[in-house]
Amino acid sequence: MRYFLYVFGLLFLLSGRAMAADADSVATRMSLVSYSFNPKSLILPASLITVGAVGTAIDGMNDFHLFSRKDSVRRIHVDDYLEWGMLGWVFVCDLMGKEKHNWVDQLCLVAIAEGVNAAMTRTLKYTINETRPDGGRHSFPSGHTANAFLGAHIAWKEFKDNSPVLAYSGYALALFVAGSRLYNNRHWVADVVAGAGFGILSVELAYLCYFPVRNAIARAVNKRAADRLILAPTFSPDGSGGGFYLAWRF
Repeated sequence: MRYFLYVFGLLFLLSGRAMAADADSVATRMSLVSYSFNPKSLILPASLITVGAVGTAIDGMNDFHLFSRKDSVRRIHVDDYLEWGMLGWVFVCDLMGKEKHNWVDQLCLVAIAEGVNAAMTRTLKYTINETRPDGGRHSFPSGHTANAFLGAHIAWKEFKDNSPVLAYSGYALALFVAGSRLYNNRHWVADVVAGAGFGILSVELAYLCYFPVRNAIARAVNKRAADRLILAPTFSPDGSGGGFYLAWRF
């Protein structure tokens, strides 16, 4: 936890340095970012988590009988790479479209969302201890799917207004990860459904928590900068010249 706080503090420091200068100010300032939370954004993740939880709780329902599962398959490993690769999907999309927030804000959001997501999924995995289809432990919910949908949902929130193709591209990759977990006999359908819900929920909570804190820090930084800097025009008494008086209080 202490390591996470150090990283989070470093990200905020980077955020302060990365913000553009305010054109109406004589000092470099952190810009404020408006974000309005819509409670309806919780409906989808809550529904997915509920369906997954019900499927796991009712004996014999967790597979939903969608297909006949083979006892052994030739396992593919691309899902192991995409699980973590999807956390950087929003930065890949930044290279191809117009994002809503700068990369430092995005980095903070990914870090917070991953922390929330890991706390929720890991706690449930070790508390419920659902048996996997291949006989392993800690099946519910799917952490791979949660991470994949986390990355996909951040990209959706950042690009849904300007680049719809990029916004939805991550979901296709996330669905592939979920399907891979089923194909590899590592998870039940209920596990990946709930995992998708937890990934999306963690992003919504990250956006909800981050921007109020970020704006509070920005206001404090801007106020301190305004109090420490004095910049005023000066003129000689005989009108022969002028200049600027600059003072910075340490």
